Amino acid sequence: MALIKSISGIRGTIGGKPGEGLSPLDVVKFTAAYGTWLTQQTDNRKVVIGRDGRISGEMVKNLVVSTLNGLGIDVVDLGLSTTPTVELAVTLENAAGGIILTASHNPREWNALKLLNSKGEFISGEDGALLLDIAEREDFNFADVNKLGTYTQDDSYLQKHVDLVVNYPLVDVEAIRQRNFKVVVDAVNSTGALFVPPLLKALGVEEVEVLFGEVNGKFSHNPEPLAENLTALSNEVNKSNADLGIAVDPDVDRLCFVCEDGSMFGEEYTLVAVADYVLSKRKGNTVSNMSSTQALKDVTLKHGGEYTPSAVGEVNVVKKMKETNAVIGGEGNGGIIVPDLHYGRDALIGIGLFLSHLAHSKKSIKALRNSYPDYFISKNKIELDKGVDVKTIFEKIKGKYKNQPLNTEDGLKIEFDKDWVHLRTSNTEPIIRIYAESQNETTADNIAKRIMQDIKEFMH
Repeated sequence: MALIKSISGIRGTIGGKPGEGLSPLDVVKFTAAYGTWLTQQTDNRKVVIGRDGRISGEMVKNLVVSTLNGLGIDVVDLGLSTTPTVELAVTLENAAGGIILTASHNPREWNALKLLNSKGEFISGEDGALLLDIAEREDFNFADVNKLGTYTQDDSYLQKHVDLVVNYPLVDVEAIRQRNFKVVVDAVNSTGALFVPPLLKALGVEEVEVLFGEVNGKFSHNPEPLAENLTALSNEVNKSNADLGIAVDPDVDRLCFVCEDGSMFGEEYTLVAVADYVLSKRKGNTVSNMSSTQALKDVTLKHGGEYTPSAVGEVNVVKKMKETNAVIGGEGNGGIIVPDLHYGRDALIGIGLFLSHLAHSKKSIKALRNSYPDYFISKNKIELDKGVDVKTIFEKIKGKYKNQPLNTEDGLKIEFDKDWVHLRTSNTEPIIRIYAESQNETTADNIAKRIMQDIKEFMH
């Protein structure tokens, strides 16, 4: 059982005792805290909600709706939807905020409340802290019987989202149509099955095959779109002679591709390829979190823009994108953020831009991937002994590598010429994550091993 309260929302496993998992009481408590926080900010009493395909989705939704109505808040329910669709709907509906019921790439026993502000963006760390304080004190004031909120369902947003992508200036439907792509989609038994095929059709892709297309939340494989979880997609692309495979996570904010030979395009390279295309049409800057590949920096400099790293977490990427006026940004986990559409990771606009790029390139997807520099990221973690002071360890490592460029905005990032290593503690477990990147796989592993050795020495 787990219940995790963080900047990205309230996540937990379904069942168990209140406070130890995401029980119905916890759902009510945190929804009430969110609704209370909203009513303190604004007189606007409208909230948009939507959910992914999880087994617990309907139950959690009913609790959320009733709690918000009980606070005098009107709820617009998009039903089975995606995270980016709810984000867009908040602004299009002029709502005070939004809640997405999804635990993103977590397994089926998880669910979560992802909380949005009136801009359809994730609430800030400061606002999150206020909200958790309200929840802790259970400082709620429910509406009297004459002032209860209303409930309406709105299923028009799938089409609205598809239209926004198709009509986006850099999405070239004609070029995509002419390439006659054959595509296999892994929808992992969630709402990607409802959204991705209609989008592909609207983009002029006639031949679409969907794997795991039943929206039942019984994910047929681990839902995180990583190579080891996408073997079925990989095999099917190969077997059916498709041009490419597309995988999304359960709430459709992460996107990755499979090449025509069944090999991975690489989730880190989704953003690299999309940025390359956007920057070829629009000069400007880019942002990604500092655990993402350096290939984005290379592509940005090639187009004459400036690249800025941000702390890990979508809300931090968005903040840095606004500060640097970035034209494209995101995260190396296949999260694409197109600011003039909305400030949120969105696999649907990612698909539109990627296919436009692929169509214009006149290349196969494998050849397109080979046109980018090869980097390897070695992802590791080290368990911390009880009572270890991480600050002291980081200080000692900083001392040891003081002659290298250091960035302490989010843990510690050390640069070595073309290579880097990023150390950060987890918000949710007693570990330090160590990510290292190099153009050589062995070098990346060795850098990570060296730093892990340092940490072990400094722990004792």
